Amino acid sequence: MKREEPNWLMVLKIAMPLCLSYIPIGLACGILLHAAGFNFLLTLLVSIVVFSGGAQFLIASLLTINAPIISIVVTLFFLELRYALLGSSLSRYLKGQSQHFIWLFSVSLNDENYAVNYLKFATDKTWTPKQALMVEHYSLLSWSVANLIGSLIGSALTIDLEIVDFALTALFLYMIVMQIRNRMTLLISLLSGVLAVAFMVWTKSTLGLVLSTLVASFIGFLVEAKIRKGKGRLSDHWLFGKVRGPAVTRKTIEDKKSTES
Repeated sequence: MKREEPNWLMVLKIAMPLCLSYIPIGLACGILLHAAGFNFLLTLLVSIVVFSGGAQFLIASLLTINAPIISIVVTLFFLELRYALLGSSLSRYLKGQSQHFIWLFSVSLNDENYAVNYLKFATDKTWTPKQALMVEHYSLLSWSVANLIGSLIGSALTIDLEIVDFALTALFLYMIVMQIRNRMTLLISLLSGVLAVAFMVWTKSTLGLVLSTLVASFIGFLVEAKIRKGKGRLSDHWLFGKVRGPAVTRKTIEDKKSTES
């Protein structure tokens, strides 16, 4: 008789590809944070509290160029603001959970474990909030350990701080490309880049990055609001025509229901 697989092991197998993918980027992040002046304990603390590769690379980069604290805080705020949207899309799957559970789930959320959990919730009726939380904690453990090891390795290496700027640039280029779904996001991304150069020349500080983000986002909001007031669906406007479409390999529960009906 085949023994039933323990729940923790089943969830670990689901989270394992994510955990393994964190190792190289976590090591790099730990090394760069050490190069920026963080000791191994502070690196471990930041990786647990912040738990965001983009934010941690940003912290390392801005600290190496002696950016003002206000610029770092405001930039991090807008960078991490996306989690409000990610969390809200999972809220319907967390109904009935305690406030303590919701808080714990929220502080452990990041882009990658969100993707894993959203896919499981959307395609597997047996997937539970507790299993989703386990995925978050497995990924957090993997990320934190990788950062810690990276920091310890960094103490034995001499790192050129110019690498920090390059790593951050590469990371954000990847994030931008993955976000472009239609002409609107493409145009706003290009506008934001032009404004960033103009504002940084004008302000002569990284505050220009914050200003360019605010202005470009506000312009995008105004354009979208104006289109919504007009007739027809938003998706029918040429600005929201798809630039590229991701390949769909699995059907969600909602897709299956619509097909059956």
